[in-house]
Formats: sequence, structure tokens, C-alpha cells
Amino acid sequence: MASCGGRGIFILAFLVLLFIVMNEVQCQPLPSERRQLANEAIFDVSKFKAKGDGKTDNSQALIRTWLAACGSGGPAKVLIPRGGNFMSSEVVFTGPCNATKPITIEIQGTLSASNDISAYSQQAWIQIERVDGVIVTGGGTIDGLGAAVWKYSTRSNKGARLPVSIIFMAVQNTRIFNLKFLNSMGVHLKVTDSRDVDISQLTITAPDESPNTDGIHLSSSTNVKISSSVIGTGDDCVSIGEGTENILVSGVTCGPGHGLSIGSLGKRKDELSLKGITVRDSTLIGTTNGARIKTYHDSPTMEASNIIFENLVMKGVRNPILIDQHYDSSNRRKQSSVRLSDIHFRNIRGTTASPIAININCSSLVPCLKVELANINLTPFNSSITNITSSCSNANIIPRGQLIPAAPVRCK
Repeated sequence: MASCGGRGIFILAFLVLLFIVMNEVQCQPLPSERRQLANEAIFDVSKFKAKGDGKTDNSQALIRTWLAACGSGGPAKVLIPRGGNFMSSEVVFTGPCNATKPITIEIQGTLSASNDISAYSQQAWIQIERVDGVIVTGGGTIDGLGAAVWKYSTRSNKGARLPVSIIFMAVQNTRIFNLKFLNSMGVHLKVTDSRDVDISQLTITAPDESPNTDGIHLSSSTNVKISSSVIGTGDDCVSIGEGTENILVSGVTCGPGHGLSIGSLGKRKDELSLKGITVRDSTLIGTTNGARIKTYHDSPTMEASNIIFENLVMKGVRNPILIDQHYDSSNRRKQSSVRLSDIHFRNIRGTTASPIAININCSSLVPCLKVELANINLTPFNSSITNITSSCSNANIIPRGQLIPAAPVRCK
């Protein structure tokens, strides 16, 4: 039998080992945190006369901070510190930067927008442009205070389109993660004319009646990944527009909102074709649409191809699977010239809040080609829906696996 002294030494050694292990675990950064870079210079907006009182317009202080960080010679971080509410009107963070990549904007506190619409000369509150290797993160909140100005939106009274909370324009090698967006005046986050952008761990929230408050909108961009985010707004949770290529959306929880959408396409005469879009492993809750493609009438001649919607869960969604080539437009006398081909709806299950769970409504001018419906299982959301069906016009349907409801027998 071991002596009491021996047992005491064993217990002491065990406790020391446990302390070391626990300390190592606690010191490991959380997945959403960014490691501090060696020799990283921190440019705190407070040191550039920004005030976190929620009243002072800090736009000039933010721009001065950015210019100092962007112009520095090494790794640099713009810091919006926790504990403050930093209000600002329009700001533009422009590159290219002399700072060593990446340059970081770390929002720990709250950024809130001025609700004076006259303070915005462009369609953005915060615009980040021509920067290679920018990271936006920090765990803070970007509050658009949109409720005060939504009455001026195009959807409510044909007024001007309201400012986007953040626009990435002509950026590359960019990452935005671990942030909360709240009540944008217009779209919450937009990426345009950019490539190699990673978007993750965002929470985007606005009331379902808020107009044109898309969560994330993409256009004219390549190699964009959107993942692990919760989005509930008054418009599309994610909308993917013209000129986009190689886009992946995964792990998104959507609702309220208008769904996960390709388009609208074909509204303007200079729009470019779109291809290589995958939307997968996501859940839609109470949205007006689920997996949707939408194009305008009287559109330019263009193509949208190689589009995959797969492994999606619908919970009380009004239009779970929808292709709409007769989307709202002023000229309904002409059919859409957007050619849709190589479209796949795979492994989609859940409940529909309308009798028509699958609606493939294509253009008679350029019918949809190769529309796959594979392993669909959609049942009524409540007892008021006694029978669910599918509908189709002007499309080549390829049915595979179990289909509930059944694929349309005729599609002409």
C-alpha cells in the first residue's frame, strides 16, 4: 500500500498537470478570433478624435484612422474599441495600401449610421474599395438604424434606393467574419467587382417588413464563399446577381426573408452571364421563397448556367422551389432572353406553406434546359393545405429519385 505522503505527491502532480492543460486550452484563440500579427500597429479610432457617444459624426475621424493604417509600412489594424457607439455618416476606405497584407478593420464596439439621407452622396454608408487583403471582424455591431428611413425606400414609395451598410468594391483576398449587422437602410452587405472573398459567421437581422434589406448581395464577382451565417431580413437572405462565377453558399439559416436567390437577372442592358453557383446545406424558415431563380422580361441576351441547390431544409416556406422568368418588370409583352441551363435541385426536404411546392416557370423565348429535380420530399406545412403539386412551363425537366410532389408530367 502506498504511503499517505506518496498519495499526496501523486495528487499534487495531477493538479499541476490539470492546471497546465486547462491553461493551454484557455489560451487557444476561439475559431472566430483573429490572431494578433507580429509587429502589428494598432490604429485606435479614439486616438484620432473619434467619440463613442452615439451622437458625434465620426466619419472624418474614421477616414483619418484608415489613411494612417493604410499608409503604414507594416501589418496594421484599424480598431473600433468595445464599449463605445461610434456614429458616422458616409465613409470610404480606399486602397491600394502600403501596409503589409492583411490590413484589418476590427469592430469590437458598435458602428451606427447617420439617418440623415442627405449625408450620403453614394449608395453606401461604408465603402471599402481597391484593397488587396482586407479583414473585417471583431465581434461588434454594424447598426444601420434603418427604421427611420425605410419610408423613403423604392419598395415603399418609388423613392431612391437607400445606402448599403458595407460595400466591398474591387477588392481581392478579402475576409469578413464574426460581426452582427442590424437594420440596414438598404442592403446589409454587398460585394461587387471583386474576387476571392470569404464571408462567414455573420448575424444579419432586420424586420420582415423592412424594404430592400437583402442580407448579402453579390454581383460581378468571382470566387466568393458565404458560410455559417444566420440571416433574417425583409428581402433575400442571399441574392446572387449578374457577372458572378464560382460562388458557394453553405451553412446559412435564412428567415424571415425572400429566400436564397439567383437574380434578379436581366434588368439592365449591360448585364453579364452567370455560372458556377452552388447553394447547399442550409435551412430556410418561414420565408416567402426557398431556392429561387428570377429573371426580368425584355432582358438582354445572357446565360445563367451550372446552378446547384442541394441539401436544403424548408420549414413552412411558401415557394420552396421556384424558377420565375416573369419576375416583376415594366414590359411584360416581351419574354425573358436569359437562357437558364444545367440547373439542379437535389435533396430538398421539409414543408411547404403553399399548394404548389415546385414551380418551374421559364421563358417561351429561351426555354430552360436540363432542369434536374432529384430526391425532393416536400409535405404540407399545416392542415389547410390538403394537396401539394408541381407546375412547369417551357422547361426540359430531368426527374431522378423520389419526388414528392411528383415532377410535372407535361411541361410546355
